[in-house]
Amino acid sequence: FFFFKQKTAYEMQRGLVGSEMCIRDRSKGESSIGICAKNGVVLASEKKLSSILVDEESFHKVELLGVAKGAAFSGLSADYKTLLFKGRKEYHKFYSKYKTPIGTRRIAEELGKVMQEATHSGGVRPFGVSLLVAGYDDDGPHLCQIDPSGAYFGWKATAIGKNMISMKNFLEKRYADNIELEDAVHLAILMLKENYEGEMNEINIEIGVIGADKKFRVLTPSEAVSYTHLTLPTILLVQISVVAVVLKKKK
Repeated sequence: FFFFKQKTAYEMQRGLVGSEMCIRDRSKGESSIGICAKNGVVLASEKKLSSILVDEESFHKVELLGVAKGAAFSGLSADYKTLLFKGRKEYHKFYSKYKTPIGTRRIAEELGKVMQEATHSGGVRPFGVSLLVAGYDDDGPHLCQIDPSGAYFGWKATAIGKNMISMKNFLEKRYADNIELEDAVHLAILMLKENYEGEMNEINIEIGVIGADKKFRVLTPSEAVSYTHLTLPTILLVQISVVAVVLKKKK
């Protein structure tokens, strides 16, 4: 009994240390933002390629979990692919059984279980990735964040990656509950622009949106151009619009 008790304590300690290391690693990854508007959710993420020779169509930061769900990540892309596959499998398994899409928080819970199990299982390491999951359920839009420890929370707006602290501070000052989806997209792009190293364009960013139609889609580069090429007057108008919404909320 003493042997197994000591072994379990060791595994638990190793798992906790591993989770802390993975959380530090994901905080160095490229930034991703999620904003839950009153009529939808937007996910936006930096997409920096290691070389100009890499085919940009072979690497994605924002992808579909199912028809009514989408995900973005910060951290190790290989770990993200594994979780994406598991999430899609869970989505289709639930749909085939109940003939209705799985809830956003339910699929976040299922992915959190997979990630949490890796923190205390022998022979494996914790997942070095954080996820943002967006969906539109019968009770409205939802946004969830899942950490490497397996903990998941619902958010009105959040950010993951290397600039997440400054971005969250930015969101706390400018977010409003009744923000429109279109304004949320502009706000997410504005945040990425302010923290992006270099020139941002439609190739090095990905945007995913879901509205009342309950269909998550990733914007094509031609669609993203209108957002990434914002001029200064347009950005100011977006800021004024968001501030007006915040003031209206306070009244």
